[in-house]
Amino acid sequence: MIGQKLVLPSLFDDPVFSIGKKTSGSLCVLCKGSKLLCGKERCPLMIKFYSHARTRRLIDGLDLFGDSPPGVFVGRYGYPKVDIGPLVPPLFGDTSIMDTPELWVGKTIDEIVDFRFSLVRGKYGIDVTDTISPARIVDQTRELALAINPIGVEAKFEKPPSGKIVLDDEVQPFGPSGKLKKLTIENPKFDQKIEKAFYDTDLRAVEAVVALYQQGVMISRIQKAFSVGAFGIGGNRKFVPTRWSITAVDDLIGRALLEKTRTYPLINEFRIYDWEQLDNRWIVLLLPTAWRYELIEAWYPNTAWNPSGKQIELISDHEFYNGRKEYAKIGGCYYAARLAVNELLEKERRQAGAVIFREAHPGYIMPVGVWNVRENVRMALKQQPFRFSTLNDSLKYIASRMDIPISVWVRHSAILRDMLLQRRIEEYV
Repeated sequence: MIGQKLVLPSLFDDPVFSIGKKTSGSLCVLCKGSKLLCGKERCPLMIKFYSHARTRRLIDGLDLFGDSPPGVFVGRYGYPKVDIGPLVPPLFGDTSIMDTPELWVGKTIDEIVDFRFSLVRGKYGIDVTDTISPARIVDQTRELALAINPIGVEAKFEKPPSGKIVLDDEVQPFGPSGKLKKLTIENPKFDQKIEKAFYDTDLRAVEAVVALYQQGVMISRIQKAFSVGAFGIGGNRKFVPTRWSITAVDDLIGRALLEKTRTYPLINEFRIYDWEQLDNRWIVLLLPTAWRYELIEAWYPNTAWNPSGKQIELISDHEFYNGRKEYAKIGGCYYAARLAVNELLEKERRQAGAVIFREAHPGYIMPVGVWNVRENVRMALKQQPFRFSTLNDSLKYIASRMDIPISVWVRHSAILRDMLLQRRIEEYV
């Protein structure tokens, strides 16, 4: 089902990295990665298995040494009792790309999986309010999140790291995990801008996030610091699960931008930005109207969130000028794309409406995280736009680029239906 987490059944009898419990009726058991019975162009389990196999011999003990990108992860299961800890590869050198999704546009699925499956997650259980804790591991995890460069890490585990393959479009995949017994890190060099916000215990978290973004700090770094409770009024700070922190930061920055872009003069044309990546086809349509926004995703059969479907599944969410109050059913992707659109509008000091069309084709065999939406919409908006004087001409172009008929897109779009069916006051002037 679209939007739901999918835990795939077992393919390999691997005591270090299992993929769930075998079931006699599983297509994966019958297929074993060779017959492609699921209909996908390539087997996502095989990609992950081979990625894991390349580093397995380096992580099959109780001790792990490597340079963290730096990266951390805060779990959400059992909230408010969660696991926190570092992400550490069994590698040395400049590992920063492994946890910097801003650098992943243009990378293949295989490269992205290699980045992420090389990271071993150490787990230490806490209550999310334990931001001031006598446990050194808590402080060390926070120090990693505030660091600016890769840091040498030694992790000692209670048992050899293991894990299950889980597909989740809200966070990037990562490799095996294990309960931490001891953690040792080199002296970190902090990002001075983030460090200043951390020590300002009178600064609200919203203000810290927006200020850091305005100072040019990468969103992925802000998200890490936000997740370890680095921002906010002193006694109110808490750890935030990574999945939630990603969307929270996208939403906070997007809303801050929107407060300004909604006051700017309108663009005077229809624009279309066209982009393809990872077998996802993107069209961003900007409208010469007051702010309104919609994201429409079309998932083909045999893609990540429509693995056994027989037809294309479409899902959409939208808002008009005054925004929305309820959480978008599309999830974090909605807020990531909204942020990217408002970045362009702020740069041009213009206001516009926006409809984003996404076709996820069968080559997109596994989810890689919300970053994929934010960074690819950003990239789309860096392209030279096609300009039109009417909505009909714009829709004709979209029809020529997308496989799904324009009538289907319109049927699933509240904003396009409003534009096509509602009379406007300027028509009477």
